[in-house]
Amino acid sequence: MSISEETSSPFDQAAMTVVEMGNKLLDQDKEADPWDVASGLLAGAIQFWLFTHQPCADPSCESCAEVATSAHRMKMLGEELREFAEESDYFHSPTDSNVGNA
Repeated sequence: MSISEETSSPFDQAAMTVVEMGNKLLDQDKEADPWDVASGLLAGAIQFWLFTHQPCADPSCESCAEVATSAHRMKMLGEELREFAEESDYFHSPTDSNVGNA
């Protein structure tokens, strides 16, 4: 374990591991489509997120209220997705079609 892993949060370690895995998959298969690899990583991450955000067996549990239905979970997932995307260094690209040229 590196020093950065010792001091970083499980959140940061998980995010870094996914990026490293994507890069490793692309390095192993030079013919692989980066979009396919990224979509596969995202699909796996969504499956894991949904699995870990299941409500408990008590339908009146206040702690589970925000994930009590699939609609609630989808709303929460969408909010997290938007937040993480907007915080990304790659959210805006200099080649976006709506970037002005001076």
